[in-house]
Amino acid sequence: MERRSLLRAAVLGGTSAALGGTLWRGAAYAAPAQPGTGPYGPLGSPDANGIRLPNGFTSRVIARSGQRVGSTSYTWHNAPDGGACYADGTGWIYVSNSEINPSGGASAVRFSSTGAITAAYRILSSTRQNCAGGKTPWNTWLSCEEVSLGYVYETDPWGTNAAVQRAAMGRFKHEAAAADPVRKVIYLTEDETNGRFYRFVPTTWGNLSSGKLQVMVAGSATSGSFTWADIPDPDGSPTATRSQVSGSKSFNGGEGCHYANDTVWFTTKGDNRVWQVNLLNSTYELAYDDSLVNGTAPLTGVDNITGASSGDLFVAEDGGTMEICVITPDDIVASFLRVDGQSSSEITGPAFSPDGTRLYFSSQRGTSGSSSGGITYEVTGPFRS
Repeated sequence: MERRSLLRAAVLGGTSAALGGTLWRGAAYAAPAQPGTGPYGPLGSPDANGIRLPNGFTSRVIARSGQRVGSTSYTWHNAPDGGACYADGTGWIYVSNSEINPSGGASAVRFSSTGAITAAYRILSSTRQNCAGGKTPWNTWLSCEEVSLGYVYETDPWGTNAAVQRAAMGRFKHEAAAADPVRKVIYLTEDETNGRFYRFVPTTWGNLSSGKLQVMVAGSATSGSFTWADIPDPDGSPTATRSQVSGSKSFNGGEGCHYANDTVWFTTKGDNRVWQVNLLNSTYELAYDDSLVNGTAPLTGVDNITGASSGDLFVAEDGGTMEICVITPDDIVASFLRVDGQSSSEITGPAFSPDGTRLYFSSQRGTSGSSSGGITYEVTGPFRS
């Protein structure tokens, strides 16, 4: 496959950029239908919730920290962070972490087929600073502790089974997880300035109680080939996991992680990059680099990341202008939504409903700028399929 210069194409209008690189299907450069706006068109004026959306999209508030969720008796957690959606009969469930320390944990909201809130409840308690995580193919939620020697907890979105600490997945400053059902592994990011990119290889797929923790080994360049090496002591003591394997590749602040179609993408907040790992030929490269667009592209402060059935990536900002930006298969980067009046917050937990028509996310600190001011939203509209 041809390797193209990351930003060979021009930046367009300050609101979208066409990138080189081999995003998703390695598409050739294509200009957006409306230069400067991206596939969904320009953002409108702020709605009643202070959210700027493209034409045809609407928002609603699902939950607020410290307040009851809908007509339920459950009080929503502080500092909502990583999240995911699960099919529940004709309805669905959205789970959300709580990035506070101590307490942390995770909660869930259940929806009917019409989108009405029918229940809300706790699925994980007594953990620390649960940041991001990931959904497994067997419909559990991996909730990750973003603290030194933190654990991964496997939780039940339905709240029926007790959460289980998965020590075999390593003890480090966990951020996000992404399951790969083809290679039967879980990819893991580490939120350290010299963090690593890991994968966990379970002894038995579907059972995370035992297995091998491995780390990416590669050179210092922004593209090239890589291998995996076993971590000798996944418990991270006395030597941190990131320091145990000579030649393991350092990444500046690992954040969100997403798998699809033999590719895994992950973000690094320290240098505002999106990395793309081709699992078929064991190569990696940059899919997006904020420094190369000199502040003219919309996406900065890269954080959580998810994907849509269309092949679009949706990247949430921690910083920037409180946006969720879209990166298309044609390598176009554009603003999808913006939250006004919450510059002291960050956007977290983007996840699509099972049918792809609703996008959930949170403003972690809301208008107050404190962990007790979190707001969780739903956006509905004509998402590309």
